[in-house]
Amino acid sequence: MKKIILYLATLLIVLTSCTKKVDGTMENANENIKEKLYVYNWGIYIDKSVIGKFEDKYNCEVIYDEFDTNEEMYAVVSSGARVYDVLCPTDYMIEKMINQGLLYEYDISKLPNYNNIDKRILKIISSFDKNNTYVVPYVHSTLGMIYNKTELDRMGLPYPKKWADMWYEGYKGELLMQDAMRDLLMVGLKKNNFSLNTKNQDELDKATNDLILQKPLVNAYMIDDLRDKMVGGNGTIAVMYSGEVEYIETEGAPFEYEYILPKEGVNFTIDAWVIPKNAQNKELAKKWIDFMLDPEIALLNFDEMHYGIANLKTIELIRMRDGDEVVNNEAIFPNLDDINKYELYKDLGSFEEKYNEAYKKIKS
Repeated sequence: MKKIILYLATLLIVLTSCTKKVDGTMENANENIKEKLYVYNWGIYIDKSVIGKFEDKYNCEVIYDEFDTNEEMYAVVSSGARVYDVLCPTDYMIEKMINQGLLYEYDISKLPNYNNIDKRILKIISSFDKNNTYVVPYVHSTLGMIYNKTELDRMGLPYPKKWADMWYEGYKGELLMQDAMRDLLMVGLKKNNFSLNTKNQDELDKATNDLILQKPLVNAYMIDDLRDKMVGGNGTIAVMYSGEVEYIETEGAPFEYEYILPKEGVNFTIDAWVIPKNAQNKELAKKWIDFMLDPEIALLNFDEMHYGIANLKTIELIRMRDGDEVVNNEAIFPNLDDINKYELYKDLGSFEEKYNEAYKKIKS
């Protein structure tokens, strides 16, 4: 009986590990099982053909999910609700996740395409990733203001020049605000010439109260759909990331737009690839990150998003194809040699809860 059981068990293993080819020969079924890579990225943040190219190159399957805010991404990853192999958070959230031990540290300099990265961006990243061992830059941008010159002219309204102008009564129903905690509060803080990383409760309260007073003037609080509202003329002034400007100017014809960096100051932000510490496929995650640094792949993503990139070889490809106009456009490629005029979001630590309370109070 023992021999029979052993024989049947062995036969079952053989049968379940083999499949039949069309020609009648047998092959190992395990050879048909593809590696899976779980990617978590922002919405509208990649040329979708790039995913297929990566799958073809590495004979794998990419499960690609999207998030709308850093806070949404953090809640999923930190709770373990779902395990991802590679993420693309923003600088301040990366700093927070490093401090909490949620990210995987490795020798990034050994990535084959590492030398394509602009060293000035690596220096900025070192302010929250000291030894450049967690973070590989993907895109960077500014958070400024865009307005529809055509519609403002038609209505006889002045062009805005500073954040404080977004409290002008004449703009009632024309304002579009970002519906993300840090991005919304940034406007109230910079309007008062406060740091967008302030931990002064009085300053935060002032910004919060100002944003509550602004609410009757606001058309909508949005994220990804905000750019389509601008294109459709359903709002004439918006808080907007610089990467969206090209899309709006192209799709919004015959309207004429202008993107400005208000004089009180703006946010400079970096979104970057990181690997969670609990990732199940770290080696394939590294291949994904290096693949994104390939000059041709980075060009495809740039053409899809028009956010600034830190890939020097891709920037040269853009220059060769489009001339100097694009790479010299500060709305897309901020002047990294004058980075002090911008401000990066920082991890707020325990004071973040005060920002959460302020955001909920504004939106209630």
